[in-house]
Amino acid sequence: MNAIAVQNLTKQFGSFTAVDNISFDVKRGEIFGFLGANGAGKTTAMRMLCGLSFPTRGEATVAGFDLFREAEKIKKSIGYMSQKFSLYEDLTIKENIRFYGGIYGLTDGQIKSKTDFMLQHLGLSEQANTLVKSLPLGWRQKLSFSVAMVHEPQIVFLDEPTGGVDPVTRREFWTMIYEAAHAGTTVFVTTHYMDEAEYCDRVSIMVDGRIDALGTPTELKEQFSASDMAGVFLKLARRAKRGDD
Repeated sequence: MNAIAVQNLTKQFGSFTAVDNISFDVKRGEIFGFLGANGAGKTTAMRMLCGLSFPTRGEATVAGFDLFREAEKIKKSIGYMSQKFSLYEDLTIKENIRFYGGIYGLTDGQIKSKTDFMLQHLGLSEQANTLVKSLPLGWRQKLSFSVAMVHEPQIVFLDEPTGGVDPVTRREFWTMIYEAAHAGTTVFVTTHYMDEAEYCDRVSIMVDGRIDALGTPTELKEQFSASDMAGVFLKLARRAKRGDD
């Protein structure tokens, strides 16, 4: 069974079609890149898959649950990380981990074990009582990813997780993504960095609410006669007729 299966999924806001009849599958343990320029519809599509926005029509299952009938079960089976908001900056590192562990339904014993492991794994044991707002952006993002994984979700959705961080931190972050995928977690990631698209097992590219390309990075570069994913993206983005959402 696929981790995500989407068939003819559509989202309309009045007369505007934000997501237009998209279909794709994501395999279990796959790193799936979900790309598109601003206004392409990728954020709207991700919100539907996370159970945060109700589709207009179509079919989809996420982590084996029906998107229309079992949205709450989906929310419990996934992790989510946003570039804009993932942690409470006025809480300490330890308090954030404990808070999200409780939100995801972990027991006190599980939260303590996860907290100890996470702090040690990230090398933040001595900073456990430091306010998150005091951390550099790169460390906040790595902590955000770990918090999104605290309940061992089947799928983790990452919405531009490396935006604004330096190249070294981006490489370190992708090492964490590879580790999660190797352990069996499906990773669904959006990014504006085309070099990161090269790290994905497969990539889809949305244009004006539709998926205009889908395949491995190698397949897409061959299909569009491009030397890199940036070239593929530019050729597709030039087809766009609508601007930002």
